[in-house]
Amino acid sequence: IDALKKLKLASADSATDSVESCLDCLLKALAHNNANASEKVQEMGVLSLLPTLLAPQSSCTPKVANIIAEVAKNEFMRSPCVEAGLIPPLVQLLHSKDQEVLLQTGRALGNICYDSHEGRSAVDQAGGAQIVAGHIKSLSQNTDPDNGKLLTVFCGMLMNYSNENDSLQAQLINMGVIPTLVKLLGLHSDNTALTEMCLIAFGNLAELESSKEQFASTNIAEELVRLFQKQAEHEKKEMIFEVLAPLAENDVIKLQLVEAGLVECLLDVVTHTVNGERDEDVAQLKTASDLMVLLLLGDESMQKLFDAGKGSVFERVLSWVPSHNHQLQLAGALAIANFARNDGNCIQMVESGIVQKLLELLDRHVEEGNVTVQHAALSALRNLAIPVVNKAKMLSAGVSDTVLKFLPSEMPPVQFKLLGTLRMLIDTQVDAADQLGTNSKLVERLVEWCEAKDHAGVMGESNRLLSALIRHSKSKDVVKTVIQGAGVKHLVVMAMSEHMIMQNEALVALGLIAGLDLVGAEKDFVGAGLVQVLHKLLSDERTAPEIKYNSMILICAVMGSEPLHKEVQGLAFIDVVSKLRSHENKTVSHQASLTEQRLTAQS
Repeated sequence: IDALKKLKLASADSATDSVESCLDCLLKALAHNNANASEKVQEMGVLSLLPTLLAPQSSCTPKVANIIAEVAKNEFMRSPCVEAGLIPPLVQLLHSKDQEVLLQTGRALGNICYDSHEGRSAVDQAGGAQIVAGHIKSLSQNTDPDNGKLLTVFCGMLMNYSNENDSLQAQLINMGVIPTLVKLLGLHSDNTALTEMCLIAFGNLAELESSKEQFASTNIAEELVRLFQKQAEHEKKEMIFEVLAPLAENDVIKLQLVEAGLVECLLDVVTHTVNGERDEDVAQLKTASDLMVLLLLGDESMQKLFDAGKGSVFERVLSWVPSHNHQLQLAGALAIANFARNDGNCIQMVESGIVQKLLELLDRHVEEGNVTVQHAALSALRNLAIPVVNKAKMLSAGVSDTVLKFLPSEMPPVQFKLLGTLRMLIDTQVDAADQLGTNSKLVERLVEWCEAKDHAGVMGESNRLLSALIRHSKSKDVVKTVIQGAGVKHLVVMAMSEHMIMQNEALVALGLIAGLDLVGAEKDFVGAGLVQVLHKLLSDERTAPEIKYNSMILICAVMGSEPLHKEVQGLAFIDVVSKLRSHENKTVSHQASLTEQRLTAQS
């Protein structure tokens, strides 16, 4: 308190010596009990004296800046520092040539910006970030230890300035900070504090989409992989992982990381942690395998690692599927799903016997299994089933039997993938569609899921599979099973879907039902308002031509039923159909003429 009183008097008289001794006393007090001493500084109104003491030529300046840096460690002092007008003179000091002045000024500004909107705003208005970014750029080539300390402080200041603030991060990106920081990482990789600061800054900036292009134009991939290879400590590896994950979302950087050798590093981590019991081993295994899967999401990086099915990485990842570790099983199945993104890869993988590994994995997870593993393995099977040549092979390998074991699942993600896998498998496969379509347990479950209003994906896929069973089997027995399972009404609703492909699938299936068992379906058609739905589709100008065409085919197909015939007559279909005779689409206009003849003949 004495020192503060003296400081007030001395600053009024500009007595440099007595000011110096007061500042020394104050720094000691702050070192002894920072919060307490800072409160006294605030209470006695000393902050407002400090701008005049921040003169560029004064010998006191570094100490004054140091005091500001110390008091600004307390959250309650940051706004008062801004209100006392400390930011403009501090920013002016950034033009100094004195290393100690720059160091203490950088600390002061960095601490005032920490988690403080007012602090950041004031530094932004005073143009502080531009000057600091300029310093970092010009100092980056100098590897002198003192210089390293200054660079660390300046990087920390920019990080505090922009942390979790998109517009200030964008400002730094526009200033070209990213290439400078990447250079720093390369030149100063032995300076632990500076390296950590760069990594945290990258982690912040990499979250912004606009940063990815800048990162991609640097050699960040090589620098991070080189740094990763040098690390032994878990914490350091984690820090690098936190930068790699957001960067690896960019396809160009994915390929750069693969070419820089990141995959080998990740496989190494997996090998060393797979049997580890410690929490950090489990965490590293998860991060490394997740990152591996992320790298496979890029088409070029995936194809490079697939290497025509002979890639060592591809083979290593396959070996994860039979592992006893759930995390590796999951990553292995997801990796297969990612490799299975084009027909060539899928055909090759099915020939190499991957399907059997996935089925064995699913069998291990039927009873109280791991939902994420189930979901991933089903995703892989669904993708593998897309090429026509794979379908019969996968069916004879018993894929549909294994998939059906998951019918009781109450997990929507598993239900969704199960439905998609079966739908892909039966596409163009008459016998399989027939076999599954007469499985009343499956049809009952599909009908139940067709009502899953909380899960639009499951509801849509159930409808599509129901329709596919009929369309690909063209079997009277399948139609009977669907009628008995109360599935017809869902196909009628599906005909009104907002997705044209689903409307079409529904109409074709309904046409087959009408053609194969009109008597059996009559009651359901009436109950579901099929005729009204068709009238709506034909009257609406926005309806696509193929939907109109299939709706008219269906009208003709239901005319053999008396109650449906009556409904058709009651809705004056002839008017709607005759208008379609002049439709610009020739197939539609031709079908309209045929339908009109049929309606006239039977009226």
